[in-house]
Amino acid sequence: MLTRDFIEDSLYNPNYGYFSAQVIIFSPKPFEFKSIRSDSHFHKILGQKYTEFEDKLDETEVNDTRQLWHTPTELFRPYYGEAIARYLVTNYKITHQPFHDLVIFELGAGNGTLMLNVLDYIRDLHPDVYDRTRFKVIEISSALAAVQKAQLKSSASARGHASHVEIINRSIFTWDTFVGTPCYFLALEVFDNFPHDAIRYDPITEQPHQCIVLIDEDGDFYEFYTKEIDPVADRYLHLRQSACSRPFNHPLRGARLWRNIKSRLPLAANLTDPEYIPTRLLQFFEILGKCFPMHQLLTSDFHNLPNRVKGTNSPVVQTRYQRRAVPVSMPYVNQGFFDILFPTDFQVMQDIYGAITGKQTRVMTQEEFLKKCAVLEDTKTRNGENPMLSWYKNASVMHTVA
Repeated sequence: MLTRDFIEDSLYNPNYGYFSAQVIIFSPKPFEFKSIRSDSHFHKILGQKYTEFEDKLDETEVNDTRQLWHTPTELFRPYYGEAIARYLVTNYKITHQPFHDLVIFELGAGNGTLMLNVLDYIRDLHPDVYDRTRFKVIEISSALAAVQKAQLKSSASARGHASHVEIINRSIFTWDTFVGTPCYFLALEVFDNFPHDAIRYDPITEQPHQCIVLIDEDGDFYEFYTKEIDPVADRYLHLRQSACSRPFNHPLRGARLWRNIKSRLPLAANLTDPEYIPTRLLQFFEILGKCFPMHQLLTSDFHNLPNRVKGTNSPVVQTRYQRRAVPVSMPYVNQGFFDILFPTDFQVMQDIYGAITGKQTRVMTQEEFLKKCAVLEDTKTRNGENPMLSWYKNASVMHTVA
């Protein structure tokens, strides 16, 4: 199978995939930031909350391989979600009110926390907009879709949103319904888990070779590289070459003469280290352009990640064991037990997205976005530090410019 198919199976297989069968999202009660002394104090409290959360889970079942993770939506609720809502309402009022409803699609909604935080904010502060708000979740995981539906029944306040929400349990990559009206598309910390393909290049001819993953009868993994590039990977490579307005990082960057010299050294590899190209992200942009031509995209994800495997734009591959993160050095590991997450090159994606959809975008750090859209006093500690700004320094935001 192709690398992207292997990653797809590892993360999203409905029976044993990482997100289908393994993941639990850490969802603490909202923090009282005004009672927290500093950023370091917040870190300490968060560690205590993590321990309490897992201790409670262990009362039901002890699990050394429990996969627990968190998002800014959960750590900084409801304030992070309110910043997203503030962005949406502001743009809606400028561009679409009163001619169209506020239609929001969220891709991969986790526990449904962002959905509720956004709807709470719009209902409480913009009731005229709330009457015309429709929130649609596209969720590939049946388990998480069930959690999201349960969230809508968790309180009287949440139940009031039920008529505004539709939870669609399917993959965005099977989407074939045309949505011809204006809508907003939220993809927050989603791109990092989109499957990629692995490409290695001949250092002399620069010809790309695509990885095929073989799993033998003993469950061992082998990589093979072929000159036959599948249509999706080929489309990405050609589009990147024609669309990118700035230099981008890849294994062939640098002087060809030096590559030729290195390739002739004893024991030199006949191909470069792998480059991981975001072929699923390409397909996502194509679906947006074809099925949601009037969309505006808002996405946030990691532009840099530590402890990655070898290669260009390579992933972090890790699991949790006895409450500790355990990174590994190769992407081909037992399916379902490891998170596989990639950094996003937003400058490249900005050009790819624009070439496919014809839309312009703006890229900024997540901190810059929150300074514009969040009420910073809500997450400020007693000494003036702000964990919502200081955490996730390695995340960026890209949004469509109307």
